[in-house]
Amino acid sequence: MPTAPPSSPSWRASDAPICPRLRPFPRQRRTSGARHCGGREQPRAARLPRLGGGVRPPCRNRGTGLRPRKPALRAAYHDAFDAWVSVSHLRFGPSERDDRAFALAFWPDPRSATPKSLSALLDSEDPVVNTPEAFATVSIAARGFYALEYLLFDPQFSGAANPAYHCTLVRAVTVDIAANAAAILDDWQEGYAALMIAPGNDVYRSETEAAQQLFTAVTTGLEFTANARLGRPLGSFDAPRPNRAEARRSGRSLRHVQLSLAATRELAALVSGGNAEVDAAFAQAEERAEALADPVFAGVTDPLARFRIEALQQDIEALRRLLTERIGPSLGIAAGFNALDGD
Repeated sequence: MPTAPPSSPSWRASDAPICPRLRPFPRQRRTSGARHCGGREQPRAARLPRLGGGVRPPCRNRGTGLRPRKPALRAAYHDAFDAWVSVSHLRFGPSERDDRAFALAFWPDPRSATPKSLSALLDSEDPVVNTPEAFATVSIAARGFYALEYLLFDPQFSGAANPAYHCTLVRAVTVDIAANAAAILDDWQEGYAALMIAPGNDVYRSETEAAQQLFTAVTTGLEFTANARLGRPLGSFDAPRPNRAEARRSGRSLRHVQLSLAATRELAALVSGGNAEVDAAFAQAEERAEALADPVFAGVTDPLARFRIEALQQDIEALRRLLTERIGPSLGIAAGFNALDGD
């Protein structure tokens, strides 16, 4: 059975001042949206270094070798993963530079590249783990939160036969996560937020382009939640795929949906100018998610439970349509626009 994360989210709305808060469009909204982005990165970045330090000194000597101090490290993992998911919809600018977002969160992984890459490192005891600079060159599949989940929660990896190397690998992954988070935050604070607040530059040529970027972050975040976080475990009625649920080994699948809804709800309120219909649709989706009480979507194999998960997916899809049809046109975005497929 997966180990459930803490019951209450570690991210709070009060944490949020890395992007601008949108009130009458355009400048106030851009400024607020930048604060949503930048402010979320600040508490996130504060928690990720604690994860990187969770194995320094890296392990406890138990006579048979070195093992990570799992209770404290697992708690830091959950806290830091909460923080990442709460900003994971901000897939532009600093998070896309040097593939940082992928290095933090390589998922979905349909080819099982993460366990293959980790197995190769463990089997060969590759010395690439010994320095952060060297580890940053390994496959993205062996880096980030999903790699760390395998190392901490999957028996195939958490009980590795070479515990000293396993510990060093865990330390390398956590330090790499903290470094990427710090780099994203630095980029926001050292200029990217200012590009959104004061457009007319090479990145955002106009106020409309800056607002469109924030709107796209909301809609693509919702689409990812509906299609990947819910769609992958749902599979089809005849072939449900519960083992494809995101972060199921650590019991986080539903939690990611809830955290993402909370984060995109805040940004949607900013880009929509506090539209009551949009906020009510978010509230309905959040209430349905809360009522599921199915941490890893195991219910996709049961017809009645599956119906409830499908209803949540439909709520999120309807919410995205509402935004694209009612709010998008006011920002100059056509209703049929889809940033994930380039249409």
